[in-house]
Amino acid sequence: MRFHDCSTAPSPRLVRIFIAEKGLDIPVRQVDLRSGDHMSAEFRALNPYCTVPVLELDDGTCLTSTQGCWRYLEDTVPEPPLLGATPVERALVADRVWHIEMDGYQAMVEALRNTAPGLKDRALTGPDNYAQIPALGERGRIRTQRFLARLDGMLGDSPYIAGDRFSAADIMAMVLVDFAGWLKLGLPDDAARARRWYETVKARPSAQA
Repeated sequence: MRFHDCSTAPSPRLVRIFIAEKGLDIPVRQVDLRSGDHMSAEFRALNPYCTVPVLELDDGTCLTSTQGCWRYLEDTVPEPPLLGATPVERALVADRVWHIEMDGYQAMVEALRNTAPGLKDRALTGPDNYAQIPALGERGRIRTQRFLARLDGMLGDSPYIAGDRFSAADIMAMVLVDFAGWLKLGLPDDAARARRWYETVKARPSAQA
């Protein structure tokens, strides 16, 4: 296998942390997004969507989404379970991941890609150029901050996002909180449960991936 990564981007970090939690050592190729490496003919042959992460399997199959990479790694290395160990756990993890991605992660990306000067005409990932829409950037900031404020309630009295076990839902939420700092957004001061959770997950060795 080979993992096509970009150390500064949030999406491949979701898979890097997953790999670290599984205790795997997978060869890595860094893709330089700033120089347009992901738009090259060589990379397009691996992933026509021109995005990272990409998990290239031994047989040449290329998985080009976070969910695809997670699913393959979970099924081939079941321990520790990061997508849930029981039907209820798997359903809860999938449910939480969906809400975090749709209401938080995508909002953050919307804000960043529609406002960052370095992403002019790259408001959406992929092979095609799209102009930035500043109003979407502002809406994304509002949505991101609202999601961060609701994370405390999502946790409730559970130690982790989907219950008693660290899971992919915690990975996605942690990466969201970390990357939201680029927008100068963060967890509210009075979100005691969310702040306790964040300190716990950030202390895991995999958080440095």
